[in-house]
Amino acid sequence: MTSHDIAFIGTGDEADLKNPGPDGFAMNYYHAEGYERLDDCELVACADLEPERADAFAARFDVEETFEDYETMLAEAEPDIVSISVWPDIHADVVIDCARAPSVDAIHCEKPMDLTWGNSRLMAQVCDRRGVQLTFNHMRRFKPTWVEARERVQSGAIGDLERVELSPGNIYDGGTHMIDFATGVVGDVPAEWVIGQIDYREANQWFGAHNENQAHAHWRYENGVDAVISTGVGSALVPADMRFVGSDGVLEVGPEEGDADLRWRTDGDEWTAETVEEGAWTDPIDDAVAHVVDCLESGEEPSIGARNALNTTEIIFGVWESARRRGRVDFPLEIDDNPLEAMVEAGDLQPQ
Repeated sequence: MTSHDIAFIGTGDEADLKNPGPDGFAMNYYHAEGYERLDDCELVACADLEPERADAFAARFDVEETFEDYETMLAEAEPDIVSISVWPDIHADVVIDCARAPSVDAIHCEKPMDLTWGNSRLMAQVCDRRGVQLTFNHMRRFKPTWVEARERVQSGAIGDLERVELSPGNIYDGGTHMIDFATGVVGDVPAEWVIGQIDYREANQWFGAHNENQAHAHWRYENGVDAVISTGVGSALVPADMRFVGSDGVLEVGPEEGDADLRWRTDGDEWTAETVEEGAWTDPIDDAVAHVVDCLESGEEPSIGARNALNTTEIIFGVWESARRRGRVDFPLEIDDNPLEAMVEAGDLQPQ
């Protein structure tokens, strides 16, 4: 059996496990629990700018080596797989440094990809050229309720898929999960265009990155399926977390009505409701980590890999670019920056 040495960059504060928020979730603790379950993985090193955090992480997972500087860790520990949980504005820098380390075969990074579209493309390009598997923790592709929904839609339970409707709190930090999942259900194809508008009047930063207060957008995938997203707390436009509309019926994930987490019906029939899961929200992270390792060993392209993540990220930045241009944006997206951040910095948006 092949053995993989695992290292972690950005351990986070163990206290954030009990009180997660916009400044910290300590996600590498959850990554580590996933690797810990696998017989072919050994946790060998961790790095954090605050030594006491690295020490606490090492004590929890019996990790021998701790570092403040991750580049030193890469050189001395020579890991095969690196899990990264730092703020988005340095994702690309850290990923690229890891990809250039001779020992590294795979990188598993927290979402979203990066703070800018240019760096998102760059990190994917560097890993591709160096033959390093790059994945992002879009772990809700493994969430049991969502898996059940995907299987029902793709098996034709509501006919041919025509439209997807999404209602996350925002499109960047949390919404990346829904957009990524919906894109997977559609067939992991890119979008052709997007048109959208946003409102950003109250400061809303997650891990140092701005997120709009409300957004509404429409895009079309290359295979003709349309998607609509409406973000913001209390938005009632989509009465569910996600709705999939087909030629013969509709399926809802997290419907507002009833207690079930999934319901569906064909035209003219009554709703069929089901509660699929009762586990912790972190359980799918174990499956995501196992998927990372399995794909590294088999050579199969990961469903949470960079190519699919770029499809999602292009839509996100495309919505904000549409708001900046005040018009439809055709893909491929030909910008390098983050339109929302740029509008804030220019004073075009002044969140209080």
